[in-house]
Amino acid sequence: MKYKSQKIAYYFFALSMLLLSLQIIYGFIMAFAHMGYDGLHQWIPFNAATATHKNLLVVWIISGFMGAAYFIIPDESDHELWSVPLALIQFYSLAIVGVVAIIGFHVGWFEGRKFLEIPRPLDYLVALNVIVFLINILVTLYKGKKHSTTAWVLTSGLIFAALLYLPGMVWFDNHTVDSFFRWWVVHLWVEGVWELIMGGILSYLLIKLTGVDREVIEKWLYVIVGLTFLSGILGTGHHYYYIGTPKYWLLVGGIFSAMEPLAFLGMTLFAIQMYRKGNKKHPNKLALHWTLSTAIVSFLGAGLLGLAHTLPGVNLYTHGTLVTAMHGHLAFWGAYASLVLAIISYSMPLMTGRKILDNAMGHFAFWLSNIGMIGMVAAFAAAGVAQVYMERIMGVDFMKAQLELAPHFFVLILAATVFATGITLYIINFLKFGVPVDEAIGQGEEFAALQTN
Repeated sequence: MKYKSQKIAYYFFALSMLLLSLQIIYGFIMAFAHMGYDGLHQWIPFNAATATHKNLLVVWIISGFMGAAYFIIPDESDHELWSVPLALIQFYSLAIVGVVAIIGFHVGWFEGRKFLEIPRPLDYLVALNVIVFLINILVTLYKGKKHSTTAWVLTSGLIFAALLYLPGMVWFDNHTVDSFFRWWVVHLWVEGVWELIMGGILSYLLIKLTGVDREVIEKWLYVIVGLTFLSGILGTGHHYYYIGTPKYWLLVGGIFSAMEPLAFLGMTLFAIQMYRKGNKKHPNKLALHWTLSTAIVSFLGAGLLGLAHTLPGVNLYTHGTLVTAMHGHLAFWGAYASLVLAIISYSMPLMTGRKILDNAMGHFAFWLSNIGMIGMVAAFAAAGVAQVYMERIMGVDFMKAQLELAPHFFVLILAATVFATGITLYIINFLKFGVPVDEAIGQGEEFAALQTN
């Protein structure tokens, strides 16, 4: 850790761990409800549980991104964060908005727009929170002694993510128009600008963990950014097939959606190539494992599984079924969740000075969570294919089909238990580090020395 102000990242990482835990709890509530064990329905209806589960995912990942930016930008710009008090205010306001939103879901206070359920007053607070965050980051970059490509790609992703939240705040009476612009937020976040954030953090981690020259890694970063914008923007069309938009979206969405795996494939090849070029002697093996896992699993989940049901002729049958859940779980886990866990694994030893690096608990956490997620995805895939066949081909009533899917959810719960065990071990490892200390300043140089020995 170079600068004292980097410690502020810890608050955001701790919030991410708390919200991830809650998200998993609500995932179990939903899985048991699918099997008919819905004893909590009086207090937590299924619509409240699913809104909470999905929005917790978004908030804990955004909190992780903010923590990553607060750790990376001072390091990359070679300057202290402009205002630590402002960052603390921004942290507490983010946490308060999250708590109020969750309570609101349970008392029926939400918009009902998938992934954008939080009530309109909270939208304005989120926008204000992000503006404060971006001002802090941009002023730090402006005052900095260095201006790296990695820092600017990360910052650009954060700026565009903020701008693309705005279409979701506009009210439209027409459902088709509303759905059209809602996907500007949802799709262009996760398959557009979030990939810029992913590229920036991935670049930073590979520079630190592999020892490969910065210039080489950042040239790859330009390729990834190009692929992201080429495919991600027009690939939004695969959400427009059946909502009343013009027919040309079938062609545009079909072609560019098929190209979207190229960006993730580029990231995978990028990470593996940099790992092979590096001397591979960095002591933080866990951070390296999470970093490589991010690139590889995102290609499988977001790239291949996305392509598997995105094309118009297939999506006609799979849209709105558990096949989507199959793709969504592995895509988010690989591309963004694993990335946040990677930057936390890298930064915690540097912020606290405790070298809990290559330990058994951390490795168990890595493998159990990944194996558990693969098991969950397999269960969703089996349930989704069965659902498509029964509902879309055989014409079986929706509720009757759901009863037949119950055995798949039993397998899902078993796999989710393995996953939750892995995440629990990760959080225990996180807590073992303790809180950041000033004495840890300068630890980055020590690690660099170890890397070259």
